Amino acid sequence: MFKNYLKSALRSLTKNKGFTAINILGLALGLCVCMLIVFYVVDELGYDSYNTNANRIYRVNNDIKFGGSVNNYAVSPAPLAEAFRHDLPEVEDIARFRDRGGYKVRKGDHNIQEAHFVFADPSIFNVFTLPALYGNPVKALAEPKNAVITESMAVKYFATANAVGKTLTLNDTLLYKVGAVIKDVPRRSHFNYDFFLAMSGLDESKNGAWLSNNFNTYVLVKQGTDVNRMAAKFPSMVRKYVGGQLQAAVHMDYDKFEANGDYYHLQLMPLKKIHLYSSDIAELSANGNIQYVYIFSAVAIFILLIACVNFMNLSTARSANRAREVGVRKVLGSSRKQLISQFLSESVIVTFFATLIALAGAWALLPLFNQMADKQLLIDTATMLWLLPSLLVVVLVIGCLAGSYPAFFLSAFQPVQVLKGKLSSGFKGGFLRSFLVVFQFSISVFLIIGTLVIYHQLKYIQSKDLGFNRDQVLVVHNTDILGNNSKVFKQEVRTLPGVISSTMTGFIPTNSWRNSTTFFKDASLNMKEAVTSQVWDIDEDYIPTMGMKMAYGRNFSKDMKTDTAAVIVNEAAARLLGWRDASNKEIVGVQDNMGKVLKRYTIVGVVKDFNFNSLRENISPLLFKLNENRGALAVRIGAADVGSVMKQIKSKWQSVSPNQEFSYSFMDEDFDRTYRTEQRMGGIFIAFTSMAIIIACLGLFGLAAYAAEQRTKEIGIRKVLGASTSIIVGMLSRDFIKLVIISILVASPLAWLFMQQWFLQGFAYHDNVKWWVFAVAGGGAILIAFVTISFQSVKAAIANPVKSLKTE
Repeated sequence: MFKNYLKSALRSLTKNKGFTAINILGLALGLCVCMLIVFYVVDELGYDSYNTNANRIYRVNNDIKFGGSVNNYAVSPAPLAEAFRHDLPEVEDIARFRDRGGYKVRKGDHNIQEAHFVFADPSIFNVFTLPALYGNPVKALAEPKNAVITESMAVKYFATANAVGKTLTLNDTLLYKVGAVIKDVPRRSHFNYDFFLAMSGLDESKNGAWLSNNFNTYVLVKQGTDVNRMAAKFPSMVRKYVGGQLQAAVHMDYDKFEANGDYYHLQLMPLKKIHLYSSDIAELSANGNIQYVYIFSAVAIFILLIACVNFMNLSTARSANRAREVGVRKVLGSSRKQLISQFLSESVIVTFFATLIALAGAWALLPLFNQMADKQLLIDTATMLWLLPSLLVVVLVIGCLAGSYPAFFLSAFQPVQVLKGKLSSGFKGGFLRSFLVVFQFSISVFLIIGTLVIYHQLKYIQSKDLGFNRDQVLVVHNTDILGNNSKVFKQEVRTLPGVISSTMTGFIPTNSWRNSTTFFKDASLNMKEAVTSQVWDIDEDYIPTMGMKMAYGRNFSKDMKTDTAAVIVNEAAARLLGWRDASNKEIVGVQDNMGKVLKRYTIVGVVKDFNFNSLRENISPLLFKLNENRGALAVRIGAADVGSVMKQIKSKWQSVSPNQEFSYSFMDEDFDRTYRTEQRMGGIFIAFTSMAIIIACLGLFGLAAYAAEQRTKEIGIRKVLGASTSIIVGMLSRDFIKLVIISILVASPLAWLFMQQWFLQGFAYHDNVKWWVFAVAGGGAILIAFVTISFQSVKAAIANPVKSLKTE
């Protein structure tokens, strides 16, 4: 029986090659896009799953409201780990990371700057699954001057994976002994370190300050632990450990702290949720976004629906051509069940061939998709183990679902009626096809509008006045490795032709996190007048080099000795302090986390607000202090001199420090990198939207061909009666264009609601959805549909009417 179904199905499909090709191509495109999206989603959802105990590992986050601001930290206090270990029996083990930035590593006679360093507790290797190749990493980090490195770093610096016992020279003076070598950290990890230094060698790790958050802390809970019950103990722990230090620092007991509406909340973040659900302060790497997973999953479903709709539409549209076949089969004894099985077999075969083409297409397009999405996806053996069974299910499910309506629709024909030629597709068939066309193009228009809004928002971000001038600014990194030569380097650079100004600082106004401090209006430490602000150490050249503007007061001056106790605040900080012009006002700052040292500062100026965080966030309070910071040298260069000046700066660097790597970037590029994820997602969105439109147009093309075929005699008569080609094209296109217009009316308000009320609300600074977006999307959809339909319409209009009327 099955062999007969297969033979009949193949015969029917090859008989109608054009419609079969459209169905297979449409489904193949839809399935290909779905596969790529599934690869992306599986990859995103799989972060940190390599850990054996991933379901029992949590990061301790710290959410604090204090001094007029709310901060959600991915870090916690240094003593928290020991407190958890002592107070919570549910804890099996606990470990900390402290990221202090990169180091230069000696290789031969020169140094290489490496970014992926971290101080770590030995228990890190008990909490996370980081297999050792050589040595014992737990024992290794028990010694203060020991390091654990990855296999790739061992090969890079010692030409062998077994580097145990070798010595690492960091920043020319620090010596660390390699105590163990581990496998490289898996790509799908929310941290990516190559060098693990012993935490015991870091004095900061031993302090008892609960009001300072600098350590990423991970807790491994025991089997069967109810984490909600465990978290219920946190408030009493906070009161126990934080209360006394809060009283010492700001002379306020914890009850009053809470009565003011402030809070200090410890939260448990499941390890496997960090990558997609966390964007807190001091994340160890740039995380993904669950919103994109939802969006692309929805796009995959929509595109697959469009492809299935094509199949249903074309199959039901050609029902009249197969009506006599159904009638003859019924007269010869075929049951309705057998007919349904026959038509479903055809559908499954089409889906099978479409799936093969889609798999080949996904394999061919994967390198391009990786480039667009910044991924390293592979179709390897592990992928095929879950992909092939999934594709088999997809073939059966989509084949049966897409072919179900045509199968039931065709099998319901009455043999007497169809053999007499009295078949009519009827209202229901025509209405369903119209509804499905509207559904297809509604999705397409929705995606077009979404794509236009995304790109308009990105353009808005890139052209927005940030309050500083990021153009023509070269940033030379790691100038602190020059030591005392950093000042010499700055002075020599300033004398170069084409250099307008320069500033030595580690605080570049691109998206990053810095420590914050609380300031008060006076020594009474009134919490109602407190402001929690970031503090940047800058020199007197910083503000002019960055192109910032003063709102009130003055800039720092090296000629004013009193400026060592002076500060400049931004307008946001001045507003929170209750002053518009804060110049010549005094504030009091807490100098340490135990509240033992207070220092009085004079505000000498107010700088106009500028965006130093992502434009997803509002401008927060900021305070400048005149302090030396050798982290980087920012150089403003004349527009015509960039290339030549950069070469001269590199030459100056090599003359001052010939063995140090010259590392630089341009500030505008650093800014653009902040929104690289949005740019990548926008590019992918365009590609997927294009695919959706192509698939919808394939269906429209097939329906237009069918409509022209059904009205062949009518067209012939109209031509004989004098109808022009344009009139016939308009007649054949009119009904389809009406459906596209309805699609625009349906999709536009939904797209506006989604993009305006959901997507754009994720940005603190955004433009509203413009009217022209709907005009462009609607006009584009109509134009694309008209061009698609016109090909078949013109073909039918210019055909010789004699051929269509010769049998009449």
